[in-house]
Amino acid sequence: MEQSDRLIHFLLVEDDDRHAKLVIRCLDQHRIGNSVDRVADGEQALTYLRKEGEYAKARRPDVILLDLNLPKVDGLEVLKTIKADESLALIPVVMLTTSQQESDRLKAYKLNVNSYIVKPVDFEKFLQMVSDCSFYWGVWNQPAQSPETSA
Repeated sequence: MEQSDRLIHFLLVEDDDRHAKLVIRCLDQHRIGNSVDRVADGEQALTYLRKEGEYAKARRPDVILLDLNLPKVDGLEVLKTIKADESLALIPVVMLTTSQQESDRLKAYKLNVNSYIVKPVDFEKFLQMVSDCSFYWGVWNQPAQSPETSA
């Protein structure tokens, strides 16, 4: 299999340290993402994406891995804000959540999430899910060019 030559930068928005470490480890292990930044709540995610404060020099992510249940600003509100902002709307957002609620999934898709994935409880399945997800978004997906990335 041939890997894409482009460098992929993921933004992981995850409040659970254990889940975050697993995702980052899996991305590193499979060398899909060339870099990963992590923030632990929705407020930090929005600050990062707006390049404010300590994130003034933050790199624009190619893919956002977004937890649903976040402190300060929940994942659906973060998603809504991203998709309403013309400068951010084209960044693919993958909702990674433990919620299997139909209502949560419908809300996310109505807010234009690009993918909704329920985190498996089983450790090996969790690692496989992260690997598959990162491989898809990092290798197979052909992203839209935003004005910021095409300049």
